[in-house]
Amino acid sequence: MDMGLQNKVAVITGGSEGIGFAAARAFIAEGAYAAVCGRRKDVLEQAVAKLGPRAFGVPCDMTKEEEVHDFARRVFDRFGRIDVWVNNVGATIARKGTWYTGKEIDQTYAVNFKSVVMGSQAAVPYLSRQGGVIVNVASLAARCATSGRATLYGAFKAGVVNFTNTFAGEVASKHIRVVSILPGFTLTPLVRATIAADDLEKQSRTCLLRRAAEPEEIAGPIVFLASSQASYMTAASLEISGGRSMTLNPSFAYDRLATEQK
Repeated sequence: MDMGLQNKVAVITGGSEGIGFAAARAFIAEGAYAAVCGRRKDVLEQAVAKLGPRAFGVPCDMTKEEEVHDFARRVFDRFGRIDVWVNNVGATIARKGTWYTGKEIDQTYAVNFKSVVMGSQAAVPYLSRQGGVIVNVASLAARCATSGRATLYGAFKAGVVNFTNTFAGEVASKHIRVVSILPGFTLTPLVRATIAADDLEKQSRTCLLRRAAEPEEIAGPIVFLASSQASYMTAASLEISGGRSMTLNPSFAYDRLATEQK
């Protein structure tokens, strides 16, 4: 299947690790160039080295407006075009006390929502030259309320989904599609480093497929949404969650099977 991405330029924010890195690798596999950014220069340089000669990296904090616009300009100066912009930056920020402090609220807002708005706005002048696609990486938490760790994260990711739809209406006349993807529980390096093994196992069993996703399983749908195969999709969201939001009793089929086998 031809994805229509040969020699296109795809920007992936937060492309040093996890879903972003997997997406960059997937775009390159389809013949595209991948421009990635990250805050940690050493990790970014290692990622670019792994991705190979079709990759380009720029250190950038996506919560800082000047750096976002500088990143977009440097990508355009390097390649002469931008065809796809993937807003992938995001993180849960655990509160230290009973309630969120103002600083914690601002940090969660900046990384999960503000970065998406600024990235999208920075991309438009370049995408509009020939048309293009913005893919916003939201989360299943945008659709399914998750209290505790994701109390604010889910709220801001819901904002990303709504912004996707409204922004699509703003840029449609510029031949820019805007879509979002809602990943479920995914085994990124950050998740592995911050969540205990027993909790990982518990979370992995709360979906119909009874396992967490690998970053590559989210990267594939991102590439699809950015491709010519999804050319009639805009102001739309795609959930990739292993069926986690579809049932409140994911063990039902397995419990019934165990009973039938007795």
